[in-house]
Amino acid sequence: MATTNKIFYPSTSTVALTISLASLADDNTNGIAGRTSTAVDNTTNLDQDALLSGYIKTGTSPTAGRTIEIWLYAPVSIASGTPTYPDSVTGTDAAKTFTSRNILQYGLRLAATLVVDATTGNVYPIAPISVASFYGYVLPPFWGAFVLNRTAVALDSTGGNHALTYERIQSQGV
Repeated sequence: MATTNKIFYPSTSTVALTISLASLADDNTNGIAGRTSTAVDNTTNLDQDALLSGYIKTGTSPTAGRTIEIWLYAPVSIASGTPTYPDSVTGTDAAKTFTSRNILQYGLRLAATLVVDATTGNVYPIAPISVASFYGYVLPPFWGAFVLNRTAVALDSTGGNHALTYERIQSQGV
């Protein structure tokens, strides 16, 4: 009898990305300075995909029409199990300034752009995004997020007012 593969959500499927977005400064001028998350290591779980979602809260008096960009990063190479990321991304929760906007655009994948209005403290939801869809429908062995604030003001200063999470997706033979 043939085996059929179906989507399977592990019991611990929702996982928080480690990324500190409280008071993330604005970089509308250059569009290269933001914050990276800690990389997700998929070499053990072997997930088929990850659905990235969450929410981000703006600070005081953002400029209408400005944006918050959510980018995805993955290794450009892996040697002896150690990933090397674009433009010296470290794979940790850290501030990161890319060498140029072109290097950011060529090295990472733009996953979402949140267009903000001028209301202080709005919480912007991030609808689920398939990470694998940005990499030929194959989830990279390591991946992470980069958030770029271009709202003209710092993001809200309370860490709990921001969250990036992902839902693990596996396949199961039945």
